[in-house]
Amino acid sequence: MALRLEIIIGSVRDGRHGPRYADWIAAHVRRQGAFEAGVVDLADVPLPASVAPFGDRPEPLAALARRLDAADAFIVVTPEFNHSYPAALKHFVDWHYEEWRAKPVGFVSYGGVSGGLRAVEHLRLVFAELHAVAIRDGVSFDNHFERFDADGNLTRTEGADTAAKTLLDRLDWWASVLRDARRTRPYAA
Repeated sequence: MALRLEIIIGSVRDGRHGPRYADWIAAHVRRQGAFEAGVVDLADVPLPASVAPFGDRPEPLAALARRLDAADAFIVVTPEFNHSYPAALKHFVDWHYEEWRAKPVGFVSYGGVSGGLRAVEHLRLVFAELHAVAIRDGVSFDNHFERFDADGNLTRTEGADTAAKTLLDRLDWWASVLRDARRTRPYAA
C-alpha cells in the first residue's frame, strides 16, 4: 500500500510562487514512487476567522481534516515573510491538531537570501508542539524570484533536485516507520 502524502501550499498572496514549487516537488514525488500525493492549496481553503473548539469544524474543513488525518506525511511549501512563515499557514495549522500527530513533515521553502529557512525554523517549533516529526533535510530556494524563465518554468534546480531526493527518501522512511507504529501502538499525546 502506497504512503499518502499531502503537499500544502502555504501562501495565499496574489502573484505567489508556491504553486510552481508545489508542482516541482510533486513531479519529484511521482518520480520517486513511494507516495500517492495530493495538494492542499490554502488559497482554496475557506478558513473561518476564528478557530473553533477541537473537532467542531464546518464543512468543507471537516472533509479536509479527514484528508489530513488519512495522510502518512506532509510537505509544506512556504515562502518567508518578514523572517517567518505566512499567517494563513499558521491559521490552517491551528485549525488541526490530531491530524499532524506522529507523522513526518518535510519543507520546501523559498525566499530572498535565506531561501525561506527562517520560516522553516519557526515551523519546526510549531510542528514539534503538535507531536509531528520535522524532517531535517529540506529544499530551499534562495533568491527565488530569479529562478524562473520567461514561461514561468523553474530553472537552476541541480542542487535542489538532489535535496528533493534526500527529502523524499527521509520522508519515505519516517512515514513508513510511523505508519506501522501508529497501527500497532496508537500514539497518544
